[in-house]
Amino acid sequence: MKTFLKNSVLAAGLIVLSTPFISCDKKEIKTEKEPIIVAESNFPKEEKVEVNIEARSPIVFIAGFDKGNETFYANARRYFKEKGLKVIDGQYSLEEIITWLNKNANQNPYGEIHIVNQSNPYKGMNLETIIRGEKITTETLRKSITQGTLPSLKNVVNNNSKIVFHASGLVENTALLKTLKDAFSAKKLPKVIASPYHTIFGGKFANHYLAQPYYVFYPTANSPGKTDLSKEIAKKYPEEKDIDWYEALNNEEERYVGEAYTKQFSIPIKWEFGFHNTDDEMPIFTMQEEVMDWIEQQPELMVELNKYNIPIEKFRWSWNVKNSTLIIRGRTTGLVVLKPLIKPYGDLKHIKPDTNNKRLYAMK
Repeated sequence: MKTFLKNSVLAAGLIVLSTPFISCDKKEIKTEKEPIIVAESNFPKEEKVEVNIEARSPIVFIAGFDKGNETFYANARRYFKEKGLKVIDGQYSLEEIITWLNKNANQNPYGEIHIVNQSNPYKGMNLETIIRGEKITTETLRKSITQGTLPSLKNVVNNNSKIVFHASGLVENTALLKTLKDAFSAKKLPKVIASPYHTIFGGKFANHYLAQPYYVFYPTANSPGKTDLSKEIAKKYPEEKDIDWYEALNNEEERYVGEAYTKQFSIPIKWEFGFHNTDDEMPIFTMQEEVMDWIEQQPELMVELNKYNIPIEKFRWSWNVKNSTLIIRGRTTGLVVLKPLIKPYGDLKHIKPDTNNKRLYAMK
């Protein structure tokens, strides 16, 4: 009996030992899936570290030149040079500015890029889109971007970069400001900044300050007089109680800190209409009122005129005929009363133009 049990145990052991070899012959290996145990690491996980790259020193583009007795650009150049900033002259178009930025790039992004351009919300920017191209408007700039005639800004800025436009009246034109941001688009978008106030360089009491503008218009060479204009502008801005409008309209400079004063500008319009190869009859005018009536009947002309937001009767209209071409001209004179921004407390001083102050500069 003992012999039988020993033989049985031995046989069973041989069967168990021979099983994997039998399976190997049939190339069928059956294995049980066991959970894989991964040892927890006591080492801290590697975190992605943001590297702050130092920005380059601010630069300034004096994007225009003075004419006649004007000193706007000369004053701006002097102001920024006295602050120790690098000033670039001779770049009078957006194409030249972007090209300069791309050519002079290095591993550090630009920090602040200042662009000085004399302008107002009625005349627009005095800056070309491309070299010898049209002056910048929402339409001309969008056309340059769409057609690809304007170069693209390379990877020379980041999200901390600021492009500051010292161009009066730019903020009022939100469509243009947005288009300018599109023109400076890059992998990392910079901030485009401008002030809703009038930009002044070379003042009597401060080299650079901001002023609140107030506008009134009259047909060129047909002024109703300062008394009537002061009444008109007072009615237009009833919330402004601190300005003596008659005094301000007769004052050409800031005689004491914070005093309101007036600057003058004009807006010309010229339209030409050919009647050579058309069945339309050329209108015949005998007085200015007939010209205005005819313009008001032309929807496309009213669309263009309404962009100025100036009534048609504020223009002085004239006309002449050359061969089969009708030429209509209009001109209005604008007076802008400027009220410098003054600190509301302490000594009588201008508020310092700080591009980080959102009350003074709008960011897009």
